Amino acid sequence: MCGIAGIVSLEGQPVLEQELRNMCSAIAHRGPDDEGFYFQTGVGLGMRRLSIIDLDSGRQPVSNEDGTVWVVFNGEIYNFQELRQQLKGRGHVFSTHGDTETIVHLYEEYGNHCVDHLRGMFAFALWDERHKRLLVARDRLGIKPLYYAEIGGRILFASELKSILQLPEVGRSFNWSAVSHLFSFLSTPPTEAIVDGVHKLEPGHLLTASPGGTPVIERYWELSFEPDYGKEEDYFIEHVRGLLEESVRLHMVSDVPLGAFLSGGIDSSSIVATAARLTDAPLKTFSIGFSEPDYNELEYARVVAKRFRTEHHELTLGPDSLDRLEDLAWHLDEPFGDSSAIPTFMVSKLAAQSVKVVLSGDGGDELFAGYDKYLVEKRERGYTPLPALIRTVLGTIGRTMPDGMRGRNLLRHMSLAGAERYLDACTLFRRDDMKKLFRPDVFKLLAPYEPWRAKAAYMESGERHWLSNLQGLDVNNYLPLDILTKVDRMSMAHSIETRVPLLDHKLVEFAATIPPEMNLRGGTTKYVLKRAMKGILPERIINRPKKGFAVPLGYWFRGKLGSYVRDLLLGESARRRGFFNAPYIEDLVAQHERGRNLDLQLWTLISFELWARVFLDREAGKQACKAA
Repeated sequence: MCGIAGIVSLEGQPVLEQELRNMCSAIAHRGPDDEGFYFQTGVGLGMRRLSIIDLDSGRQPVSNEDGTVWVVFNGEIYNFQELRQQLKGRGHVFSTHGDTETIVHLYEEYGNHCVDHLRGMFAFALWDERHKRLLVARDRLGIKPLYYAEIGGRILFASELKSILQLPEVGRSFNWSAVSHLFSFLSTPPTEAIVDGVHKLEPGHLLTASPGGTPVIERYWELSFEPDYGKEEDYFIEHVRGLLEESVRLHMVSDVPLGAFLSGGIDSSSIVATAARLTDAPLKTFSIGFSEPDYNELEYARVVAKRFRTEHHELTLGPDSLDRLEDLAWHLDEPFGDSSAIPTFMVSKLAAQSVKVVLSGDGGDELFAGYDKYLVEKRERGYTPLPALIRTVLGTIGRTMPDGMRGRNLLRHMSLAGAERYLDACTLFRRDDMKKLFRPDVFKLLAPYEPWRAKAAYMESGERHWLSNLQGLDVNNYLPLDILTKVDRMSMAHSIETRVPLLDHKLVEFAATIPPEMNLRGGTTKYVLKRAMKGILPERIINRPKKGFAVPLGYWFRGKLGSYVRDLLLGESARRRGFFNAPYIEDLVAQHERGRNLDLQLWTLISFELWARVFLDREAGKQACKAA
């Protein structure tokens, strides 16, 4: 696990060593154990290393035998031993014992198609000196991040946005498309960063570039939901169980101590149960709870820890856990509306005291249809559609009702149909709310962007079952933009590597063949996974209601942290920035204090303001970098 960065000139400009060193220093937390650089005319590759495999000889950058191909790599290749043997059989000579070197030799054999052979999580940059060619790639599901920009005739790339912001030619202007997506769906969009001119390489994509040419981006992998209706239920159950065990075994290869996050839900519990059977020593597990009983799930984690005799560690959080929110903003790298980043940050900190690698259960809800919103959609699809005229009337009434008035959101929701209705329930600030949230001059900058349009088009595809459409939407958007972003940034903040066995692409591709009616059986979500774990996990865990990683921000914002919220969102710094309509925010805070649940709206605003303070008010976060 590492952080990578690089610069490639397309028009002959020099690459200064100090530029690249500054980029790598900004992401030192991703790799505190070592650093390495490769420089050639017009080219610089850099990395920070977190030593996990091949501790002695696994330094990067790594080259082929004659030094004409070089790579920097972030991630893990779980089938690297198998690949090494194949490549040795074809005459390649290895100088290290780790997984990074397999990439350069695969490239020699297969060019861009080297990625097709990799089983793992990765973001890498490869320089082919002979052909003066850059290849940048990101793994299929987006487990590892990769930002890039083309500015002033140079390609810049890095594991985190803050690394690119170290270069003086990178501006600090907002990307208003990204701002619109953030306040609609809690995160910035698939291809854009919050800063104008900086992009994300999407999961399953490659970028190639050469001096004098134009960068080219192409997709190399895409998940296709194609239900196999010719197989019986037991076939899927047995294969899920077998592929899960195979994936966990591969993900446990490590030369340093390894543990697992354990929430007590079926996903993390399935990983812990499988890993515990594959190790002789007690597996270390880590859980977070809250002082508020309604949010505390530690009892479920303890049930699993006791059943599989893990070495269990836990921590209970209260409102004082938010005493270093600016550090959180620095590590999140962009404004981020999912408040579960807070417990993820803290459980990572807890785990870092004992291990350098953790297994996580992320991905199960998308693959096996575990979200409650899928049940809601199934129920609402069963209703007889209202006539268009009635829907228009309901929408008009809803929009004229005051904010916070009971029934307002329900009427607006009932006025919608199809994809718009589903996305409405997933939207943080609707368009008419955003018009009130932002000052008129700022809203004009947001108005041209409609972040829900592409999502609606995907959902309305008649070629797939409606549930497959929703799962595909989440695999392509919510999973990489929210879940995996959160886990990567919050674990790397404490220099530990998080691995996600449920997102092994072999298991993912198989899960996409499960008939959707089997995943969502009646009112039971994750039916196939639950059947696969029957007899392995306690029934209490399999049948427990889903909660998610909820945070009691509502309680905290009405109590101990109330003055903090007001000071941050309505203080001089936020007002001087001039983006938001202060009276509207004051009304949101007041509504929340009166009992309306607006914790995610307030948290997204808090995250945005903290990001602006850390990355704009402090010269791209350089002071925060030193403090962190």
